[in-house]
Amino acid sequence: MHYYKFNISDWALHTAHLSLEEEIVYFRLINHYYDSEKPIPLENLTITNMVSREFSTLVRRLRLTTCYDTVISILEEFFIQTDEGWKHKRCDDEISAFHAKAERNREVGKLGGRPKKNPEITQTVSKDNPDISLTTNYKLLTNNYNKEKKASPDAMCPDNVDLSVWQDYLKIRKAQKKPITDTAIKGLIREAEKANLTLGDVLKICCERSWIGFKADWIQNASKTAQLPLSSDKQIEEAYRVECGGDPAKARFNSYFEMKKFILDFRDKKA
Repeated sequence: MHYYKFNISDWALHTAHLSLEEEIVYFRLINHYYDSEKPIPLENLTITNMVSREFSTLVRRLRLTTCYDTVISILEEFFIQTDEGWKHKRCDDEISAFHAKAERNREVGKLGGRPKKNPEITQTVSKDNPDISLTTNYKLLTNNYNKEKKASPDAMCPDNVDLSVWQDYLKIRKAQKKPITDTAIKGLIREAEKANLTLGDVLKICCERSWIGFKADWIQNASKTAQLPLSSDKQIEEAYRVECGGDPAKARFNSYFEMKKFILDFRDKKA
């Protein structure tokens, strides 16, 4: 294992009490532990009162022969002595994680590796020059540009409708947070046919009256109301319903009573 994560904050926290020499010894022992993936060999002082050959060789390789006592001190503080040698728990955990990840990568490799982002793109090699790779399926390289794009609102404008009228109508719907849809357009066309009007005429009416929708009955009822003498309360009520067009907020009067008063005042003035 020739690479490991080094957390500067953790290292500073755990070695703040060490001298410069002690920190250097500890750092070299850690690096050797990761590189060899083996515990530090025992020095066997407690058994033979002699330094083992393996431990002596390690101390010389790490250029720590002049600070032997410091090596022993660091081992006793940060490592655990076992029959296999001096072990370090953090190092053992990192080494185990490294090998587990390597094993997963090998298993993935046996299955063909990670799936390619665009497996359909194929390449061939030029016969004249083997070093030049030619992409044979140029259409797949522009795959992102061939995706179906949403039609813009202006592009949805029907052929028999003036673009300026269409844009005005879209502004009315947008103000009321009612985006235009194919279903809405079909509904307008259906009601326009009922009223014997073109779609363009219907949209003009909607723009004039700030309607987001249209019903043939609204126009037909208005035509009937124009013929009413408005001489009775019932006729005035009918006229008010037509005036609202299904939405009282669209009426020129704040209420039925205001409209009735206007009609009666106008009738008295005319008389």
